This record gives sequence, structure tokens and C-alpha cells, in this order.
Amino acid sequence: MKLALQIAWRFLTSAKGQTIMIVLGISIGVSVQVFIGSLIQGLQISLVDATIGNSSQVTITRANEENYIESYDELTSTYIMDDEDIDIVSYAIDQPATLVDQDQTSPVLLRGFSLEGANDLYGFDEKLIEGRMPEAKDEVLVGDLLLEDMQLSIGDTYEINALNIGQIEVEIVGVYDFGVTAIDESWLVTNLVTVQGLLGIGDAISSIEMQVKEPFDADIIMEDLQNDLGQDYYVSNWKDQNADLLSGLNGQSVSSVMIQVFVTLSVVLGIASVLAITVLQKSKQLGILKAMGIKDKEASLIFLSEGFILGIFGAIGGVSLGLGLSLAFTQFAVNPDGTPVVDLYIDPQFILLSAGIAILAASLASLIPARRSSKISVIEVIKNG
Repeated sequence: MKLALQIAWRFLTSAKGQTIMIVLGISIGVSVQVFIGSLIQGLQISLVDATIGNSSQVTITRANEENYIESYDELTSTYIMDDEDIDIVSYAIDQPATLVDQDQTSPVLLRGFSLEGANDLYGFDEKLIEGRMPEAKDEVLVGDLLLEDMQLSIGDTYEINALNIGQIEVEIVGVYDFGVTAIDESWLVTNLVTVQGLLGIGDAISSIEMQVKEPFDADIIMEDLQNDLGQDYYVSNWKDQNADLLSGLNGQSVSSVMIQVFVTLSVVLGIASVLAITVLQKSKQLGILKAMGIKDKEASLIFLSEGFILGIFGAIGGVSLGLGLSLAFTQFAVNPDGTPVVDLYIDPQFILLSAGIAILAASLASLIPARRSSKISVIEVIKNG
């Protein structure tokens, strides 16, 4: 094996131009794999984060929408707290209502939260652009669009009217901006006791909202919780509510795999054809080596070693070039605010896999010329000069 490696290295260095071209071809193929793969993975992560990064991924409600969850602390401690797959738990109670300001009215959704857990889930403190978080009963956050549309003011008090239920006076203590029109123009964020007081239901909630460690396992976690809780409760997950997004993500993944497969195939064919020509070019040297006693198996190992060496150098160059392309893309493809259109995402496992595929592909590509080299006859080489 050592002799085969030495001879393979001698063959490669004796034709430096040809070797550089082969390594460059492998590098370009690997760089495309790394760039496309990293780009699509980054895009998928950005899409998922933008869609569900600050929202409930698994939600528990009562099967009968008119009922509330009363023993929610006990339910949480029994079925949720010990589940290692669940990362964040928050309690919420919602009530459609109308915000009244003199002659103006606007439909709103009054959302009461356990603010500590809800802040971890929704990131209210990060979305807060003015004022502070609610600290006492009847204090609310309002979206920037609703504030602008109704010309509301922080520190002022407004009436909240829930049809056939009652009304309360709330004070606006802060303004948030989620960047989502449906939220920014309708949500009034407050604590649990504010909404519970309006509804007169005591210590009860309408939903338990959760984020999980692996968002794509949300449906599995949902099924386990549904089996544990029984028919009195209804468990939903984000995947059922975002079927179009999942379809798009799957389409991207399939496209990425197809691109990488065809790039790898082209690299294999290119290496195989070049090394096959090399066998003819080196036929005299091989004939001499065989005349000196080298066996067919060792002759084959020479070209297998060439493929392996070319694969290693091509993988190193390809990974470096691919990461460079990915970094350059995030610098030049930017939003108006200067942030990248797609965040750079480097997955070490994917990088190692791409490099391994390149080395394996180059090694496999050398099988054809290796087989041809084993069939070279010393007599034919001598006869043909």
C-alpha cells in the first residue's frame, strides 16, 4: 500500500497541470454542494424561525371551546414539566373585545399571559419599542399599528368592552412591534388576572402554549400529550397549521439533494474519464513496473490511491471555497437594513458529509481506471514500444 501511494503521488506530481485541473473540478463540485446545502438550510431555519420562532408550537385547549382549563398547574406538573422535549411553557387566556376611545372603536383580541413564560415564548421585551411591560392588573401593551390608527397614547386609560360580558378600563404602558400586521393591529397584551377579572372566571385559562426543543417533532409530542390528556382536551401543533410551509421546505430539501447528486455524478464521471486517460499515458511506466515484479493488485492500488489523494485535496479546496461563497453571499445579498437576506448557517456535520462524499466519489471514480491498469500486459507494452 505504501509503495502504491508513493507511485500514485509521483504520477500526480509529474503531471501537475492535469492534477490541478482535476482538483479544481472536484473543489468546484464540493463548493456547490456546501454553498447550496448551507444556503437552503439557512433559508429553512430562517423561515421556520420567522413563522414559529416566537409563537406556540404545541397548544393545549379544552375540547369544548366554552370551557376553561382550571387545574392547569396540576396538569402541567403531571404531563408537561417532566417532558424533556418541551422547552417553554406559557399560560394564556383570550377574549375578543372592542377598544373604545371617545367616538372611535376597534376590534381587538385581549390576550392575558403568564408574562414570564410568555416573554420567553413570544419575546415581548425584544419587540417592545416604547414604554414597559405590564406589571399590575389592567395594564396592557398595544401594537404600534393600532396605536397609530387610533392615535392612542402611552399612559392614557381606555375602555375595553366585551359584548355580553362586561367592560374594564385599561392603561397603555407600552408599545410593541412584531412586524406582523394581524398582531400589531389587534393584540392587547396583558397579564392573566386582567382578563380573568373581565370574564369573572377565577383562576382559569383558555390555553397552555409550548415551544419544543425540536420543532419538527411537534406532531409526535402532540400525539403523546393527546393520548395522556384524553378527549376532554384538544392538542394542536404548528405543523398541522402550516402545511404549505412544510410542503415548501420539503420541496427545497428535495431540490438541494437533486442538485448535489448531479454535481457529485458529474465529478465522478470527470475523474473517471481523466484517470482512464492517465492509464493510457502511463502504460509504459506500468509495463516496466509489472516487468519489475509489481502485481496487478498493486497496479490497481496506484490509481485507487490517486483517486483518494485527489478526493482529499478536492474536498479541502471545495469546503474552503464553499464556505467563502456562503460568507460572500451574506455580505452582498442584504436587506435594506443591512441584515443578510439569508443568515449564514454552518452545519459541521453537513460540511464533513460533503467532504466525505467527495473523497468517496473520487475513490469510486478511480475503480474504472484501476481495473484497466490491472489488465495491462507487459508483452503488449513491449510489443507496442
